[in-house]
Order: sequence, then structure tokens, then C-alpha cells
Amino acid sequence: MKKKPSLRSGEEIKKHDGFSDHLEPLASLDLGKCKTVDDLVRGMGKTAFGGRSVGEAADVLYEMANDKKCLKVGTFSGAMTVAKMGLVLCDMIDSGMLDIVISTGALMAHGFIEAAGMTHFKYRQGMDDAALYRLGYNRVYDTVEPEVNFDNASGIITRVISGMPQDETFCSYKVCAALGKYLHENDTGRGILKSAYERKIPVYIPAFTDSELGLDFSIYGRRCEREGRKVPAFDPFLDLRDYADRVKESGRLGVFTIGGGVPRNWAQQVAPYIELLSRRLGEKTDGTKKFHYGIRICPEPVHWGGLSGCTYSEGVSWGKFVPASEGGKQVEVFSDATIAWPLIVKAVLERMGKG
Repeated sequence: MKKKPSLRSGEEIKKHDGFSDHLEPLASLDLGKCKTVDDLVRGMGKTAFGGRSVGEAADVLYEMANDKKCLKVGTFSGAMTVAKMGLVLCDMIDSGMLDIVISTGALMAHGFIEAAGMTHFKYRQGMDDAALYRLGYNRVYDTVEPEVNFDNASGIITRVISGMPQDETFCSYKVCAALGKYLHENDTGRGILKSAYERKIPVYIPAFTDSELGLDFSIYGRRCEREGRKVPAFDPFLDLRDYADRVKESGRLGVFTIGGGVPRNWAQQVAPYIELLSRRLGEKTDGTKKFHYGIRICPEPVHWGGLSGCTYSEGVSWGKFVPASEGGKQVEVFSDATIAWPLIVKAVLERMGKG
């Protein structure tokens, strides 16, 4: 094993100035020069720590959004719609930043509740959780969801499902499209599923049964069974096949992620899945499919070992991401999404002329 060369006694140290090695200079954030959110975020990108990652994330998202050959995938977990971030996702869909949405069922259920005209409330410090239960309130950290919201939404969801062809096999993207159509036709306010329906963007919920939507679908099936009607079939592999087919037809791939969990893994595993289809079944594909762009906003640290916190570099070892050495562009923002996400999206909207 070779030893690193050491300085001989009296040898002069060559002190470089940064510019001679083409290092990128930093600049103090001058708020007096920030007239727009984009100005602020660009300035943050020239600072350090979390601020720099916010600026760099906006740069990569902007490049991804303007890449005509890129299929843009968004994955979302956490209580973002309860936290009133739903319209930020709507803005991403409406502006063309996303072509596909992959989400937890809870996030879509709470978003549907909001889009259908129901309300979430601010939790008041000191309220007792046992008392909240008796009053029909469900708490999500500092926010309260009345149980009556779920009851009202369930009535709508049941009508929508019963209006779908009962002899077809259901899957999450079909249910989400039907709910989006309902919101569109009933002239409700803005909503994620409504925006996705209007732009013909699929919404996949890989863990569909782990949500109010899944519970409502299950109760509908039990009701059909009791009444002697055909119980609708549900096949989650229809979602996987549809998603994989879209990825196969893409040029480049990009992913924007809030949080982690099932949506992130399900979205990313499509790369090795397509590789396995080729290697094990001999299916023809246009080469391997890896994510070229990646933007992730999540406070989860890497050392817990879970997927929510794992780095994009780790994903390179699984064949999911193009490494930086080959042109891959990935940025990770270790922050509360309710802080970083709106800043990044607003800056990119302004850059796109849609601010």
C-alpha cells in the first residue's frame, strides 16, 4: 500500500487562492437586492448549509422542468395536504413540472377533502387527545381533522366508485382519475386530483389500502357482498404495469420527492424492474432506465438506515440513478418540506414566467 507523500522539512507549501483551481465563489445574501422569491433563492444558492441546498434544488428542478425529453415524476408522503401544501403540488402539476404523481393514500384523501370544500383546523395547545376523540376530532400534530369530513367524503367517494364500470378491474390510478373527474365536473375549488385529471396526469397510490380511500373502497366492496352484488376486483399490479410502460417510453427520467416511504421506493424501483424484465424475460427495452435528475426534500438523516433518508448516491448502487460522474444531477434538501418546498417551487415558477 503506497504511502501518501509528506512534506520534507523546510519544503514550501503552495497556497492556492481558490480562483486558480476554478472553485466557485460564495456571496453574502443581500436581502436588499432580493425583489422576488427567485432572487432570494438564487442568493441562498450562493451561501452555505441548508440555504445552499435550497438554491441548488431550484436550479435542478428548473432544468428538469424545461427538459422536453424528460418524464417528470413526483413522489409525496407525509401529511402535506393536512399541512395546507396541496396547492403547491397543484402549481407543479398545472405548470408542467410533473408528468406523474405517486403518493400516499392519506395525502390524496386529505387533499380530496379540501378540494371538495371541507376544512382542516388549527390545533389549540392544551387540548386533550382523549377529549378530541370524544368530540370527533382527529389530530395530526398541530392540525385537527373533523371525523365528519371523512364521513362526507366517503359518501362522495362511494358514489364515484359505484358509477365506475363494475366489471372492470380497479386500480389506484383509475380511482384517482374518477375522483378528479368528479371534482372537475362539480366545479369545486382547486385540488390535486382535479389538476391531475385536467392535465391527464396519472396519480398512483402504491399502498392504496393504507388510507381512508382504501377503507372506503373496502367498505363499498363489503356492502356489495352483503347485497349480493359483484364485489369489484382491485389489482395494484395494473398501476405498476402502467407506470413502467410510461417509463419505458421516456427519454430521460427525473424525480422530485417530498419525504420518502413507499411512494419514493415504488417510483425508484422501476429502474431495476425494467432491467429485470430485460434480463430475466428478454423483453426489449430502450436501454436501462435510470433517473437523471433528482430533488429530495426530507429531514430524515441517512444514519437511521431507512429509505426516506438514504442518499441518491446509494441509489446509484441499485441502478436507480445516473451517477454524477456520468452527468446525473441530484440535490438533497434536509429540511421541513413546509418551509423549503414552497420557496423552491415559487422560485422556479417565477423563472418559468409563471410566477
